[in-house]
Amino acid sequence: MQTKPFRIGTRASPLALAQALEARDRLMAANGLPAEMFEIVVLSTKGDRITDRSLSEIGGKGLFTEELEEQLVSGDLDFAVHSSKDMPTILPEGLYLSAFLPREDPRDAFIGGSAPKLMDLPHGATVGSSSLRRQALIRRLRPDINVITFRGLVDTRLRKLREGQVDATLLAFAGLKRLGKESVVTELLETADFLPAPAQGAIAIESRIGDDRVNSLLETVNDKETYDAVTCERGFLGVLDGSCRTPIAGYASRDGDNIHFRGMVLTPDGSQSHAIEMDGKCVDAKTIGEEAGRQVREKAGSGFFASWG
Repeated sequence: MQTKPFRIGTRASPLALAQALEARDRLMAANGLPAEMFEIVVLSTKGDRITDRSLSEIGGKGLFTEELEEQLVSGDLDFAVHSSKDMPTILPEGLYLSAFLPREDPRDAFIGGSAPKLMDLPHGATVGSSSLRRQALIRRLRPDINVITFRGLVDTRLRKLREGQVDATLLAFAGLKRLGKESVVTELLETADFLPAPAQGAIAIESRIGDDRVNSLLETVNDKETYDAVTCERGFLGVLDGSCRTPIAGYASRDGDNIHFRGMVLTPDGSQSHAIEMDGKCVDAKTIGEEAGRQVREKAGSGFFASWG
């Protein structure tokens, strides 16, 4: 019987802490455990500490997970809670994504200062975003506006917007909802027009392969619909690259035993893009995503991907 608290690893940002608390609360409810049986361990990651450059310049997505994963491997943590869209597609040996909490709204939120909607921004307006995917999609829809790299915590970005450093910014609606900041949103961008990042809106739990005590606990909160959708989206991402250096979008939705996937790759300037749609059975979720990735790579041709260098 477990007598020591389960140690939950998380980043230090308010959003990361909110996600860790959601995971803890769901585990408490599902297993009839008191709060004392969980200890939240906060770690600073390189991605949190370096905010003056884009992720692609300093090493990509693993910058938000490395410190947590080191302590998972060593056994100092029992599991770690992450934003799924921040997870590299290749994980350290011995670790895996063992559970996904029910997915929040996957859409991107537009927060406008000089105009309430992306298409209403004046010619030459400046939009700040840290995501290459969002930057490319914005440029695809509005090649006339200026897009700049814009990193930092949610509150930092909102403050910069209020100060007039940019005319607008985009953030994941799921994160704003988890922080209770939905009221700042001036437009929700529908997935049909503005495809989200693979796994956006889903909270992932990472643990050690073979740790049956921990993994049996985590299984109680795993949401199968989210698991299938994110598995499909990460399959697509893995075939194409899966780092923060590539503008890749993808979204899978389930309907009973069936899954529908839409994916897209873009050049950073948004001038070229290739999209794909595929349907199949949920049991084949990963294979569907991977096949979509192979087909879009073939359709785009090697020269298209070389331009990402």
